[in-house]
Formats: sequence, structure tokens, C-alpha cells
Amino acid sequence: MRKSVVAVAALALGLTACGTGTDSGKGGGKDDALVVGATAVPAGEVLTYVRDHLAAKAGLKLEIKEFTDYVLPNTALQEGELDANLYQNQPYLDDFNKSKGTDLVSVVKPYLPPMGVYSKKVRKVTGLPDGATVAVPGDTTNEGRALKLLAAGGVIELKADAGPTASPADVTANPRHLKFKELEAAQLPRSLDDVAAAVINNNYAQDAGLSPTKDAILLESAKNNPYANLLAVKRGTEDDPRVKKLAELLVSPEVRTFIQDKYHGSVLPATGG
Repeated sequence: MRKSVVAVAALALGLTACGTGTDSGKGGGKDDALVVGATAVPAGEVLTYVRDHLAAKAGLKLEIKEFTDYVLPNTALQEGELDANLYQNQPYLDDFNKSKGTDLVSVVKPYLPPMGVYSKKVRKVTGLPDGATVAVPGDTTNEGRALKLLAAGGVIELKADAGPTASPADVTANPRHLKFKELEAAQLPRSLDDVAAAVINNNYAQDAGLSPTKDAILLESAKNNPYANLLAVKRGTEDDPRVKKLAELLVSPEVRTFIQDKYHGSVLPATGG
């Protein structure tokens, strides 16, 4: 396995973490730093590029806070500890709002990090042996996404109406008698020694030194893909001038070029909002 990608340091510009007592992040005034939560790869790297190369010229102070899971960035945003976050897709956000009672909304969708199937045992997903164990994310929407990817690879079939929350109960054909092992998404790369294959979210794969374009035995297509990552904020703050500036920068030609040059297809720039 390749050496782990070095995590982006959670450096801060502007205000300190004590806040100003407002409901949104650490401030909300046009001159305050915009506090954005992110997972390290690729969100943290994209935001760091924006902070270091584009933000000052746009009159934006940007502070990045990194997280290693998928729950805390949303609870911190809802509770006002963050002004925005970047790491999740729309199906996940919709499910999170419904299950947790949060009120978070999407502002812009700057890139797609394709989910992949990885294995140390086989070189093709169709090479999975009978009765093989495949590890999948344990949260509802990512598990559904993983199963849809396996179905697209032809190793299982799902009910025609299986939506983004598909589960193993929706599998209608499983000719290889695959067994699904649900794990926390962040633990999936470490499971590769113990299972035949694992369906791993892009950020955790890259953080573990895996290259989606080189190491995945099956990778999502960008065509008609609903899983582009989005910049989220608490409802009612969409018109914050700082949020608007960041949204514009995230879909700028400069960021598009950065994503293409850095990730070589492992992360795909979106076409816009």
C-alpha cells in the first residue's frame, strides 16, 4: 500500500476559535474569517488551495477545520461552530437532515470524488470468488451508493426502485453469494487485509494512499452521478457574502485546473452549481 497522503494541516487565518457569540460559526460579519469544516482529502486540499491562492484577492478570510468522520462536520455546522462544510453529497445531506433534525442546505457542488471498489485479493470485481466478503460503509446512504456501484459492476442486482438508501435487503440477485460486512466508512481501508474487497469512499481511499484511478478494481462513472460533493451551510445563511465568495471560487477555472492537475481523474471537477 502506498504511503498515506499527508493530511492537510488545520491552519487558521483571521479570528481565533473563541468566536463572537453569533449563531453562525465565529462571526458572520463581512470581515470575519469564514470557518469551513472538511475532511482532509480532497476537500481540505481544495480549500487550502483556495485559501492560499485565491481567497485574499477575493477579499475572503478562510479558516479550515478538519474532521475524520462524517457526522461531526454537520453537527458542528448546525450548532454554529462552523459557517460551512465541504465533504458530503446531496443524498447523504438529505438523509442526515431527516434523521438528525438538522436544517442544512447545499450552496454549490464543486467536484465529484468517485467511490471505488478496492481489493488485495482480486484484480477485477468479476473475479470475486463465491461466498466472498465485501466490506461496505455502514451509514445508510453510503451503503446504498456502494451497493449501486456493485450492481453497476454486474456482480449483484438490486430492486428496480432501490433508491439512495438501498440495503442488502434490496439485493434481488447475488450469483456469487457475496456477504456484506458493514463498517464505519473511515475503517474500510484497514479492512482490505481481512476481506475480499471493500467499497471505499474517495477521501478515505486517498487518505490511505490508494489511487482511485490506479488501484480501484471498479470506479464510479461521472455520468449522471448524484454524488458530487457540496458546500453546505445552515439554512438562512446562503446569502452571507463570504459564503457566496467561497462558492464562486470553488467552481472557478483556477480550482477546476487545480483539481485536474492534482488528482488526474481521481477527483473530477463539476461543471458548476
